[in-house]
Amino acid sequence: MVVPMPTKTLLATAAIFALLWLPHAQAALPAEVDGQPLPSLAPILDEVMPAVVNVHTRTRVQVRSSPFFDDPFFRHFFDLPSVPRERVQQSLGSGVVVDAGLGYVLTNNHVIDGADDIAVTLADGREYAAELVGADRDTDLAVIRIEADDLSALPLFDPESLRVGDFVVAVGNPFGLGQTVTSGIVSALGRSGLRGLEYQNFIQTDASINPGNSGGALIDLRGRLIGINTAIFTPSGGNVGIGFAIPASTAAYVMDQLVRHGEVRRGSLGVQTQDLDASLREALNADAAAGAVITRLEPESPAARAGLRAGDVIVRIDGRDVRGSQGLRAVEGLLAVDSEVEVEYLRGGRERTTRARIEEDLDTRISGRRLDLRLDGLMLARIPDRSRVRGVLIEDVRRNSPAWETGLRPGDVIVALDQRPLAGLRQMRAQFPRGERQPIVLEIRRRGAGYRVTLD
Repeated sequence: MVVPMPTKTLLATAAIFALLWLPHAQAALPAEVDGQPLPSLAPILDEVMPAVVNVHTRTRVQVRSSPFFDDPFFRHFFDLPSVPRERVQQSLGSGVVVDAGLGYVLTNNHVIDGADDIAVTLADGREYAAELVGADRDTDLAVIRIEADDLSALPLFDPESLRVGDFVVAVGNPFGLGQTVTSGIVSALGRSGLRGLEYQNFIQTDASINPGNSGGALIDLRGRLIGINTAIFTPSGGNVGIGFAIPASTAAYVMDQLVRHGEVRRGSLGVQTQDLDASLREALNADAAAGAVITRLEPESPAARAGLRAGDVIVRIDGRDVRGSQGLRAVEGLLAVDSEVEVEYLRGGRERTTRARIEEDLDTRISGRRLDLRLDGLMLARIPDRSRVRGVLIEDVRRNSPAWETGLRPGDVIVALDQRPLAGLRQMRAQFPRGERQPIVLEIRRRGAGYRVTLD
């Protein structure tokens, strides 16, 4: 596709090529042509690039060379060492220093997930060990911290005025080559549909984003940090001009939660929804381009107390458009617990407004650290009602966390607590011992087998 250039730019470009073809032309380009300075991003990048860092990690993974290696008789007979063999995995990514005083670096969760060691290399070559402040798998964001002097920071800028067609620049560390700058435009806003992420509201750009760019900066032409580069769409493994960045507004909220709590505590309206399609639009007489149709409300949920009911179509929350069920999840993910929001919805062809106080739904999902620090790194979730299994699902376990060290793994189901059967997450919260740090026995079901895990 050929993009027309302004007349002055065409004249300047023609003059440059003319100079290049002159027999005695100098190698360096002139500072200006026809009285106009040559356009360049260099002055902006001089300010931005010191804040963009390289993030590299090391992860030790136990490996088996043979199934016989786990047999104690086999090891003794052949005098094999009992220490398990390890393989070290290394990965590279990018990050952005967003607070120079406290040394906070924002990056992607998948860059540091499960790492035993995290290190940061600054643009000037200095290298520092980093500690994990907190990570959020649902948005693929993480905050790490370094102790260093003379850091350059790039504060997050809320891109409310960002439009499709605006020029943007991506800065990162693709393929471990070192700091690299690419440019493009905003291709779309509010993108969703990527696998593995619960909350999605991406900026799509055609600025080249490649492996290693993850966690780097997406800036506007004023040098403001408007997004954190996170993913690409690629059938071949290389860049095809479809990249995604997490908006700075989302990153700012998640970072604040991670710094305060070490996790993101999210509020909820307490509703289940589906997209407003053509058939539902006609059946519900809903004159809206998009929205989320309420299919079920949790009893005593914020939505129920606000007067909402099944069949209502939520179209906006606090002025933010709701683009379907996934769009509602994206908006909910930025709603602070205990905040009051305005909900605009359609009922019977009429637009209505109500106010709802956002609450944290601890009976649906809760981090293990909220129950006991020995379960830090664990995410517990309610098992769907249609399932035949009763208990509490271990949805996620962060590698090398206290919960991981006890032997708990994603997919495990806690079916009993101190020999008392568990019907669900609400019961587990109510029965979990508080106060004194006493041994607790968890009965686990894993792929049909039963195990016991003791928290000492």
